[in-house]
Amino acid sequence: MKAFITTILTLALVLTMTACTPSGKGTVSSSTAPSAAPPPPSKPASSAASTPSAVSALESAASKAASKIQSAVTTTMSTDFDKIGALGGNQIKWGPGTRVNEQNRTVDSEGLQEKYGKYSTYFIAPEDCNKLYLTFDEGYENGYTSAILDVLKEKNASAVFFVTLQFVKSQPDLVHRMIDEGHIIGNHTNHHWNPTKVSIEEAHQDILDLHEYMVKNFDYQMSLYRPPEGAFSEKTLSLAQSMGYTTVLWSFAYKDWNPKDQPGHDAALAITTKYIHEGAVYLLHAVSKDNAEVLGELIDAVRAKDLEIATWDLPYLPAE
Repeated sequence: MKAFITTILTLALVLTMTACTPSGKGTVSSSTAPSAAPPPPSKPASSAASTPSAVSALESAASKAASKIQSAVTTTMSTDFDKIGALGGNQIKWGPGTRVNEQNRTVDSEGLQEKYGKYSTYFIAPEDCNKLYLTFDEGYENGYTSAILDVLKEKNASAVFFVTLQFVKSQPDLVHRMIDEGHIIGNHTNHHWNPTKVSIEEAHQDILDLHEYMVKNFDYQMSLYRPPEGAFSEKTLSLAQSMGYTTVLWSFAYKDWNPKDQPGHDAALAITTKYIHEGAVYLLHAVSKDNAEVLGELIDAVRAKDLEIATWDLPYLPAE
């Protein structure tokens, strides 16, 4: 990627200098003419880009520019463990619950958003956004991801897939398809550890392992993080934020993660459509047969309420 950017910038700079250097034949704009022609040069003008030293200088400048561009789109992996360690490390018990307001937005999600949003964390999107975000957790493949992708493609809808390293290594074709079809890949860690039950250094490495694997093997920069079990503390939220990650939790989920305990098509459709709300962040597990079956109908129901199934566009919030 960096080599490609360097090459493009070098060519652009060479062409720019060549175009701006006198060729010996004055070119006058059709709209503006000089009052007097300049005297001819005593020696033929030569393009500075034609000399090896100038080309080398251009390549150096382009390389520096490419480095800046690469840095701008690269999630930072540095973190201040001492500063983060001063925050609370106890797991915060939570759940979106079933209490809703007059807009059908889950009340507890709004309270959590107000309290922890400063850590670049989202439980629910703002009101009046006219959007709903679909997210899927992918701890392992249970045979339904292709069908889910088929429905998303048919409906022209986007989703975020939070994957583990085990999933990525075992299902590279599905990961490539997610990327190629415009979905976002989120970090669900290497070991799927509860981050509040391990050291901050271990939690950091658990995120980093998957991040680096995706960069190396898919040339893909991850920027969204979902902690396993939805478990978090102020310390772990700050950790993800310091790494350049946005933590994505949810405002709706239901008991869909056990393949052996599925409620059935009708029940799954009833509960997933009941809680449709503006700004919703839906968590669905891709191991669920019911989710794959009802997804198209769910998307239609969301759109019937004049809400967009949106590509993730909520901003990263740096630490204050």
